[in-house]
Amino acid sequence: MNNNEIFEQFWQDFKWPEPAPVFYRVYYGELGEPLVYSMEELPGKYIEITAAQFAASDPHARVRDGKLIHPQVAQVSKLAPAATGTPCDPATVAIVVAESQPNQKWKLRHYENN
Repeated sequence: MNNNEIFEQFWQDFKWPEPAPVFYRVYYGELGEPLVYSMEELPGKYIEITAAQFAASDPHARVRDGKLIHPQVAQVSKLAPAATGTPCDPATVAIVVAESQPNQKWKLRHYENN
């Protein structure tokens, strides 16, 4: 038997190993907060998740009733200069001043999260 025949016989007889199944998991704490997203078997409570959930690895998600829940932010607020509102020192919004002093007024603006 020459080398080519040996090689051909090897490939005919070779049995590929079965690929190991892939598991995506999120391990969580007592309040449902994610502790770690992992593909390994670790000690602790976990649920299996999808590849997309694993890729996102959202630290704000929570585990409830065996499912990964993502919080919905209904509204975002930020301070913005305005004609009316709380009078603050012109150099810093952190110092509230009297209306009679030089000031810049600031007000909370609300933005809907789409």
